[in-house]
Amino acid sequence: MMCSADDELPAVACFSLKHFTVLAATMDVAVMTSLAPIRCSSVSPSRSLSTSMASSSPPFASGPPQPRPWFSPTPDPNVAGAAQNSQIGRPQTSSGAPPPFAGPTLASSRPGPPPPFSSRPPPSGAVPQGPIASNGPPVPGFTAPRIPPTPSVQKAAPVGTPASIRAPPPSATASQAPGVRPFPGSPPAGASLTAHASPFVGPPASQPFGRPPAVQSPFAGPPTSQPSFTGSPTSQRPFGGPPTSQPPFAGAPTSQRPFAGQPTSQPPFAGQPTSQPFSGPSAQAFTGRPTSQPYTGPLTSQPYAGRPSSPSYMGAPASQPFSQPPTMGTPFGVPAWPLQPGQVAPSMPGNVQAPPRMFGMPPGMPGQSMSPVPPAMGHTPLAGSQVSTPSKIDPNQIPRPMPSSSVTVFETRHGNQANVPPPATSNFVAKDNGNCSPRLMRCTMNQIPCTGDLLSTSSMPLALMVQPLALPHPSEEPIQIVDFGESGPIRCSRCKGYINSFMRFIDHGRRFVCNLCGFTNETPRDYYCNLGPDGRRRDADERPELCRGTVEFIATREYMVRDPMPAVFFFLIDVSMNAVQTGATAAACSAISQSLADLPDGPRTGVGVATFDCSIHFYNLKRASQQPLMLIIPDIHDVYTPLHSDIIVQLTEYRQSLEQLLENIPSMFESNKVAESAFGAAIKAGFLALKPTGGKLLVFQSVLPSVGVGSLSSREAEGRTNVSSGDKEAHKLLQPADKTLKTMAIEFAEYQVCVDIFVTTQTFVDIASISVVPGTTGGQVYYYYPFNALSDPGKLYNDLRWNISRPQGFEAVMRVRCSQGLQVQEYSGNFCKRIPTDIDLPGIDCDKTIMVTFKHDDKFQDNAECAFQCAVLHTTVYGQRRIRVINLSLPCTNMLSSLFRSADLDTQFACFLKQAASSIPMSPLSQVREQIINLCINILYAYRKFCATVSSSGQLILPEALKLLPLYTLALSKSIGLQNDGRLDDRSYWVSRVASLSISLAIPLVYPRMISIHDLTTREDDGSLLSSNIPLSSEHINDDGIYLLENGEDGLIYVGSMASPETLQKIFGVSSVDGLPSQLVLQQFDNDLSKKLNEVINEIRQQRCSYLRLRLCRKGDPSGLLFLSYMVEDKTPGALSYVEFLVHVHRQIQNKMS
Repeated sequence: MMCSADDELPAVACFSLKHFTVLAATMDVAVMTSLAPIRCSSVSPSRSLSTSMASSSPPFASGPPQPRPWFSPTPDPNVAGAAQNSQIGRPQTSSGAPPPFAGPTLASSRPGPPPPFSSRPPPSGAVPQGPIASNGPPVPGFTAPRIPPTPSVQKAAPVGTPASIRAPPPSATASQAPGVRPFPGSPPAGASLTAHASPFVGPPASQPFGRPPAVQSPFAGPPTSQPSFTGSPTSQRPFGGPPTSQPPFAGAPTSQRPFAGQPTSQPPFAGQPTSQPFSGPSAQAFTGRPTSQPYTGPLTSQPYAGRPSSPSYMGAPASQPFSQPPTMGTPFGVPAWPLQPGQVAPSMPGNVQAPPRMFGMPPGMPGQSMSPVPPAMGHTPLAGSQVSTPSKIDPNQIPRPMPSSSVTVFETRHGNQANVPPPATSNFVAKDNGNCSPRLMRCTMNQIPCTGDLLSTSSMPLALMVQPLALPHPSEEPIQIVDFGESGPIRCSRCKGYINSFMRFIDHGRRFVCNLCGFTNETPRDYYCNLGPDGRRRDADERPELCRGTVEFIATREYMVRDPMPAVFFFLIDVSMNAVQTGATAAACSAISQSLADLPDGPRTGVGVATFDCSIHFYNLKRASQQPLMLIIPDIHDVYTPLHSDIIVQLTEYRQSLEQLLENIPSMFESNKVAESAFGAAIKAGFLALKPTGGKLLVFQSVLPSVGVGSLSSREAEGRTNVSSGDKEAHKLLQPADKTLKTMAIEFAEYQVCVDIFVTTQTFVDIASISVVPGTTGGQVYYYYPFNALSDPGKLYNDLRWNISRPQGFEAVMRVRCSQGLQVQEYSGNFCKRIPTDIDLPGIDCDKTIMVTFKHDDKFQDNAECAFQCAVLHTTVYGQRRIRVINLSLPCTNMLSSLFRSADLDTQFACFLKQAASSIPMSPLSQVREQIINLCINILYAYRKFCATVSSSGQLILPEALKLLPLYTLALSKSIGLQNDGRLDDRSYWVSRVASLSISLAIPLVYPRMISIHDLTTREDDGSLLSSNIPLSSEHINDDGIYLLENGEDGLIYVGSMASPETLQKIFGVSSVDGLPSQLVLQQFDNDLSKKLNEVINEIRQQRCSYLRLRLCRKGDPSGLLFLSYMVEDKTPGALSYVEFLVHVHRQIQNKMS
């Protein structure tokens, strides 16, 4: 009911902001206040007031809760039709397509207002041209499609018998002319096809990384014009949710042994592993750092040797992960917003390079040894060279990571045998020959112990790291889609495992034996095919599910209890006084506004916006040619929301209104004096808005939640006191303050609402309590402390852009199955678990990793194979249900030496890291440090006792595959999460981040990469600007040098006190160290060194899929101490140096041996 000025109104409380007046009802009724006309260039001081009281009819959504999508029984899981397959992702490269490692490509820009965060354009020719792939349908004005059409599917013509009904081979399918196979919920047809579009090409590559200027307003955000995101095509997006019929992840393993396949005549990894002993000072002088021997790996068609001309790759493919969008008049996507003198956009590197291989020292030669380990010796803390003694180990000869820029080809299987994968941090192209790509799933050991006793003897963990939607290398073949029609995919009738290349067909193809439980199933008539002389089906190479380790099945209606959910994004913005004054509100509004262009285009994509301080403000945009209405919810203890249809609108129809609202919010609340934050009530209200459909809730929080449901009190001062006094209960401050938010989060997960929180703060916000919500709903926490309005809006925008445009899915359920003899012990990651066998993932994306640990419940036969299968059911952002099935089969062994030879260092360390993070809130830090060090010692002791060939007790012998484990263990014990000093929020964020961290980022988190940048133009690069890593020891830092240290999220630039004025002028535009700014906004000047540095920064951002928050550190002030705290090889108060730690490990092993 609309009220005029003469109408009688109930009692109201009136408060005034600068440009409008809001009437907030004292009763629990939403008041709708008309906002002033949205301004484009100026704002009129006068505001019209149009107030409406809620009518007596119920304005708020109600009704019984909808059931969670789940699995309902399948009448007959074996009924299936002839499979049809297509490819996920990019079409086959045409003859005119660029090479797989070509530089990033660009899209034309759309008109838009001048962006505020950037630099002036790079020199002519610095930015290549070309179309880009992205994750949405084409938009007028773009040179490249936002989404390629679904690849064609060719149905094989029947030849008369079921045996002849087969899907076309991948090569045949790929060679078809591009076509569209319609399916429910697919993106709009008509998207043009880019010949060289690649699957999951990662973050956008079209523009350079923009940065905010140092003078102009830092709050306006990136420009409104936004290029399409170079994400994955629709046909390859692996998203979805749980099925609704027969539990596809159900069924207990049976007592039968799994089928082991053709046994090999001898163990595939027989023989004693090589070892690298440490014995005393060598008589021969050390002449330099040893060069790493090329990793030749298992027998593959292309060995790990040589240095191909192709640039290396890691993380996101050749496209640029984060960039500021283009504006009108810049055909190459170069930003054109206000600039500081001399500030330009960094030129894009032409290639994507790899991070350090982290593989280690060259293998020990026969008889190679080092001198006996001496007693602990002095080491200058944090500075200077180490003290030298006659019996000291040469620090230059101890194991350290050795970077490599070469690209290798890895075949997952060769000769019916699994190959040992290359390190997770190396640069490789995986060729799926039956086992999945190691990027998707890899094990801590590449041979499985036959018994639990053998596993216990080794002291190594048995676990899988599963990253089901991981970005592939651009040169890898796309994952293929298989459609079995109405009958659904073929499955084992006992364990419900999905058909895969390791299931053995018998009785002329009439039956097949499950490789997981050993049960013999009848082959459906329309799936029958004769067997060849080798016992394989004659059509095995033509069916992706029978020859590939990873496939994606189209889910049928039996896997749904409701229609697939749409892609809905709801943004919650903190407008409390602190958020407004620090610029966090303006930065959030700007980032959201510019990211709207990256949301999935489609008629079902919905968007909503709300703001909150001590009350919650919704906005109704469904008012044709009228001002939007603000709907205020004053009750923050019993939260309710307006009608779902009023506050969530279709993006395609209301995008302009959304952009105008977001532009106006900072000025509307610029005089807000409310300091309290009703965070708990706000996310509850956002959940109620998303409850009918599910979706993503993105929250921008700046202060400690202090009022309403889920309010918290400051525990920071108490935490500092307890830690400094050695309180044994100090770790409890890293646990949630109460169970309120956890209870809410479980309800969010039940209705498929995923929460991401962007913490833009300068104070304590109790991340230990807040992070429970994203940790339970499949989301994550982004942490910007202390938030700076000059340097952080660029990272905030790029983080948000990647969050909403990366390959992802909704309402997912995941289960891991394994062969009889093992059973799943525990899942670890960001998810909700309500039943023992499955985990619920309201949101899943390409960056999330789930750890799965196993234990023995039976014995394996030697030379048998142990199979693992991960199935993820999910809904794509375009509303199609899919089942991604990932298979890995590994040989079993009775030889302990084979376990150590096949150990996977990166995966084992990621397992240690996640176990330590989960223990930090439960145990004192000293106890956690002792546990991880003892774990390392026990593993090396088992190798020394049972496998080492050298018998002298005076030598420290390390297994070749795990020789860097002591270094990484030491680095972990000195990391932010395990340091005694430090802020509670910093440690809580570290724990939260580790929970879902990928393997490739686990080692850089604790052992960052450090390179010198003062000599970028003079040193030889060997194919990559990042190939010359420096050990993390202060003795390698010179006073006249400038260094960059990055851990995947933060980048620290350290400037020595004697740095050359000429170098300072080239990089920073100042001539002395004293002239350096306190806040770093990296610029690009017209000189080779500055250009090289910007190329290095962009190359790292591409690899890490992170914008890399830059900080400037100077020797002699607190920022310099922060940089030196990452020198993990140095001796620090209360912690050993690397050499001393090796001495300690050796002594502990000697004590166990005696």
